[in-house]
Amino acid sequence: MLCPAQAIGTRQSIAPALAESGFAPSDIYSIPPYTINEADMSHTVYQQAKLLSRVRRLKGQMEAVERALEAERPCGEILQLLASIRGALTGLTGEILEDHLQEHVLQAESEQARRQAVDEISDVLKTYLR
Repeated sequence: MLCPAQAIGTRQSIAPALAESGFAPSDIYSIPPYTINEADMSHTVYQQAKLLSRVRRLKGQMEAVERALEAERPCGEILQLLASIRGALTGLTGEILEDHLQEHVLQAESEQARRQAVDEISDVLKTYLR
């Protein structure tokens, strides 16, 4: 069976992959075209513009630290910039974590999916709290 990445496109574009998988050319027309449904997409897509805006702001804050270091600004000023970055990063992390909990734990389709989501969060928290 083809994975979704292989099945994207027209039936003609996947013919070589089907042939390599052992399907006969006539089988191409009995396979429905693959469509991406919302369940296959990351939930971050819904707030992508907002999240990317926050990331760009963080990037700008990091560049401000770089400029402050190059300009030999006082260390108190640099520490304030770093504290702002940490707060912004923590806020972004919290927002994505909350969305992950809502989408993959509370609304999980199966117990196995719920367990996998909890394991992912556990791994991230272990890394984050080091």
